[in-house]
Amino acid sequence: MVYDLALAQSLTWRTLPSVPDPVGFAGSVAGISNGALLVGGGANFPDNVGPWGKTPKTWYDDLFVLEKPDGSWKKVGKLPRKMGYSVALTVPDGILCIGGADGERHYPDVLVLQYQHGQVTAKSLSPLPLPLANACGAVLNGIVYVAGGIETPTDTTAENLFLSLDLRQPEAGWQRLPPWPGPGRMLAVAGAQAGKFFLFSGTEVFAEPKTGAIKRRYLADAYAYDPAQRTWARLADLPNPTVAAPSPAFPLGQAQLLVPGGDDGANADRNLILKENHPGFRTEVLAYHTPTNTWTVTGNVIPKTGSNDRTEKPVLWAPVTTPAVVWDGKWVLPGGEVRPGFRTNRVLITSPTTP
Repeated sequence: MVYDLALAQSLTWRTLPSVPDPVGFAGSVAGISNGALLVGGGANFPDNVGPWGKTPKTWYDDLFVLEKPDGSWKKVGKLPRKMGYSVALTVPDGILCIGGADGERHYPDVLVLQYQHGQVTAKSLSPLPLPLANACGAVLNGIVYVAGGIETPTDTTAENLFLSLDLRQPEAGWQRLPPWPGPGRMLAVAGAQAGKFFLFSGTEVFAEPKTGAIKRRYLADAYAYDPAQRTWARLADLPNPTVAAPSPAFPLGQAQLLVPGGDDGANADRNLILKENHPGFRTEVLAYHTPTNTWTVTGNVIPKTGSNDRTEKPVLWAPVTTPAVVWDGKWVLPGGEVRPGFRTNRVLITSPTTP
């Protein structure tokens, strides 16, 4: 593994005002509309001790806005329904929310959230051809691409599904494109750069033959899709799986995509044993260099505060299952999950620069 120390020095994280919930959310939608950061929906365990606590997983529809980095969060209404684990992307008209789930089912709904004059409006677009949650996506040259996900909460396979929607003519609906030459997956990381769509990591889903229990197989493969040729290319594997890492990847200049943290699966079979003693997810920020097809480690997701919102322990938590947002050229990670079942309301921001 190669460490790019010059770039690591440019990744200095700090915190913005915390999302106004004592626990925080995973699976929120987030993005930029009219210059403001919007965060909404998602799910948590209100006692913040995961599925082994006394409170069930709870889903939300509240929407919050931060108009400037040194401002204060305001509640600005609600989503059309309680929802989480959608693909959330910033587009010219606002925040595109694709698919998602609640406590009972997954949805094909697609909508655009727009913040203006202190209010949020929602406009529906063509729905997906099937319900999806835990997919990933990115925007490239005015076209939205969505990959993977699962159709129902109890699915025993993840989708090998690749879709596109042209934002210049959204009434034409979603188009099915050739899938990547690898296993179906959910909780992958998408990216867009150099005229191509990128798909990194993710996890397969399968039923354990003897018990029927749903298991995951953590992936470190990577692919690039060329829209001009309608073909995929297999890329160099990641140094480790980055399942559920904030997505889409941050485009640094014209030649690098940054992927923060993620779950490598090392403790996947021990979550119920570790519980609150889980060490957290990976903190390294990986960089994929598109011209040379190589990976480097470019630093860590380490905020200056150095502590989790729900504990005094000096542990450096890196979030997963949260959208990655670009705000005035800065990289924002709003909330997320910092250990299995444990949320954070912390909002991280950094300004990556090329050395």
